[in-house]
Amino acid sequence: MPSKKRAGNKKKGSQSNFAKLSIFQPNKYKFKKTCPLSAKGAPEVDYKNIRLLKKYMSENGKILPSRITNVSQKKQRELSLSIKRARNLALI
Repeated sequence: MPSKKRAGNKKKGSQSNFAKLSIFQPNKYKFKKTCPLSAKGAPEVDYKNIRLLKKYMSENGKILPSRITNVSQKKQRELSLSIKRARNLALI
């Protein structure tokens, strides 16, 4: 009778398929993303600067999250407040 493999019989040292996939491996090349609004010569966040505010809004008018725009927490709060002020004054 041929030998049947059981589900519980795995060889020692064998890895599962999930461990072999690259998306589950730690990232070797980590680099810090800088905030585009905190750099030298960056434009000031203001509710009157409509061109700047529209860069950080979606087509539907929603505020984009900082994980997408790479904006720091402090500048993200300023951005959201400025966008809300501009909406309230019907500038956007």
